[in-house]
Amino acid sequence: MKTKGRRRLEKRRGGPGASSAFGWSLLNTIVARFATLGIGIVLARVLGPEEFGTFAVALVVLMAILSFNELGVSLAIVRWPQDPKHIAPTVNTISVVASIIIFCGAYVLTPAVATAMGDPEATKVIQLLLVSVLINGAVATPAALLQRRFQERTRMVIDQTNVWVGAIISLVLALMGFGAMSLAIGRLAGSLISGVMFLAASPLPYRFGWNREVAPQLLRFGLPLAGSSIVVFAVGYADQLTVGAALGATALGFYVLAFNLSSWPMSIVSQPLRRVAPAAFSHLQANPAGLGRTMSTLMGLLAVCTVPLFAFVSGASRSLVEFIYGSQWLPSAAVLSFLVFSALVRLAYELMYDYLVVLGRTGTVFAVQLVSLCIMVPALLLGGYLRGLVGLSAAHALVSWLVILPMYGFQLSRAGVKISAIVRRALSPVLIGLGVGFASYYITLSIPSTFWGLAAGGTLAFICTATMLYVRRADLAVVRGIGQAKTEAEPVGDATTVSVAKEELQ
Repeated sequence: MKTKGRRRLEKRRGGPGASSAFGWSLLNTIVARFATLGIGIVLARVLGPEEFGTFAVALVVLMAILSFNELGVSLAIVRWPQDPKHIAPTVNTISVVASIIIFCGAYVLTPAVATAMGDPEATKVIQLLLVSVLINGAVATPAALLQRRFQERTRMVIDQTNVWVGAIISLVLALMGFGAMSLAIGRLAGSLISGVMFLAASPLPYRFGWNREVAPQLLRFGLPLAGSSIVVFAVGYADQLTVGAALGATALGFYVLAFNLSSWPMSIVSQPLRRVAPAAFSHLQANPAGLGRTMSTLMGLLAVCTVPLFAFVSGASRSLVEFIYGSQWLPSAAVLSFLVFSALVRLAYELMYDYLVVLGRTGTVFAVQLVSLCIMVPALLLGGYLRGLVGLSAAHALVSWLVILPMYGFQLSRAGVKISAIVRRALSPVLIGLGVGFASYYITLSIPSTFWGLAAGGTLAFICTATMLYVRRADLAVVRGIGQAKTEAEPVGDATTVSVAKEELQ
């Protein structure tokens, strides 16, 4: 009866709760990662470091543009306290017009950018990928509406279509000898089809409009966030930009493969969490104490779910790269052992970023990222000059741990979150993770079979994670409590206090 009643309530409220959305989003990410892992391995083996590096140059440029493409206004759809139908047409107008202007400017500047990144041959690949900028601007509002309503089941269908269409087309074209262009064509095809699906699934009719009262509010909210996103991108991709400009496309291919492999464990949890967390935090804004406790609990759970796996990847880096991608990619192994530490920190401060944005502290986020960038770039240049790829990756890890994370932690403390509570919850997973990392290193060295060595290390990481999750099973109820709070409280946009959240999180 409770399940039926909850489903009826979800339908009346406009969608499932955060707990259900997180589950669907997690499934979406896991399926997508495992589904494309095999294809990605084949593509890396077929293309090799040079062609892979050319595509990496193009992808870095595209990601830079997408970081500010719709001027940050789409997130206002998620956070808007009233019915979003009043601002959606204005958001559509801003997003589409901005994306057209940005596309035209980027297309003209592409040859110079490709040359600066160390690979002039990437020009055509970049220009083709830039069409994704227009698609991204057009679907920004429908995607934000799905996020606001926790409709991750629908999002899963769209994302899986994107993944499979793009991956299969890329693989076929790569086997036919299209090189780096095969990846660009596949990615664009997937984006185009998923864009049409986003428009079809939009909870609101897709319309253009201009509200003179709303537009300034949207821009005041979005522009600092867009500026912050540019700096966030620069901090996250400064290493790749430096490698491409200083060491060339082939070195960038090695680096990007290591970067992607280090980020793989993080994305399984981070991507679905970041789709759900902003809306979930928004629902708890009326309860600051409960909001702070929720944040510290989530940080602890993230440590439990990710640290042992990250430690395994670091300890077994050489065996992983050789087994998965082949001996031609072995220069990526030493880079990978450092980048996993950067990825672990990034997982933590991305959640902090979302928390501060929901509280409206976009200016603070921008300042933190700007300072981080000013420190990161010289450190990367020095590390790359002294030790090449390995030195650059080590510098990235050090700045992430010693500069970016403490600054975010300080701002989080000012926002009312007890950092000591986060440290207590994360300490045991970190200590256990260190043990897993050392054990994985010696296991893969001691066992002659690469496969069985990796299997043993991976099993150890899984057992440690499962055990810690069982011990902290009560914390898992927090995410479920957020979902129940959303479905049992007033709809998004109503000013009523979320009473269920208070009861379950206090």
